[in-house]
Amino acid sequence: MTTDPDEALVRSAQGGDRAAFEELVRRTSRLVFARLYLETGDGHRAEDLLQETLLSAYRSLRELANPKGFRPWLLKIAQNVVLDAARRDLRQKRAAPRRVNATALQTIEGKEPSPGEQAAREELRGQVLAILRSLQKQYRLPLTFRYNGGADYVTFQMQLGLSNGALRGLLHRGLKLLRGRLPRDLQNDVHEG
Repeated sequence: MTTDPDEALVRSAQGGDRAAFEELVRRTSRLVFARLYLETGDGHRAEDLLQETLLSAYRSLRELANPKGFRPWLLKIAQNVVLDAARRDLRQKRAAPRRVNATALQTIEGKEPSPGEQAAREELRGQVLAILRSLQKQYRLPLTFRYNGGADYVTFQMQLGLSNGALRGLLHRGLKLLRGRLPRDLQNDVHEG
């Protein structure tokens, strides 16, 4: 009998069972998203990179020698996808910028906040993300997963492979550390739960 709940699914998926791979995706996608969000700081970007990660994993699943190591293998693919995307972005920034028709921009209506509000939100998000990244590794991913992945505790536990008590303990201690590093006026805005 196997102790790894993903192992049988990985073996089935390696044999061509698409439903098994879809179940693996269901079990791990929020974990990978949280990791990608932690790396990029951008939810839309993390979602795009998640799709790239899953596609890459699907294409190379047969190369995975140890099915018990599926989650670390998948997170390594995600890390490589982030690095590749950063390299692509750097190459694109070196290319000449496209010219934009100014009248076309004026016709676009939006319900976005004012530039000042948007800048303040971005600055705040950047500060919180920097603090989150500065926390010990054991707290970063659970906190990111909980507050940006939007998962319930059962899904959360399953994807991180933690018991309920271990998960709650990590979140509690991580939140305490996060609050301690936040500016005083923001400390009460970070809640457990």
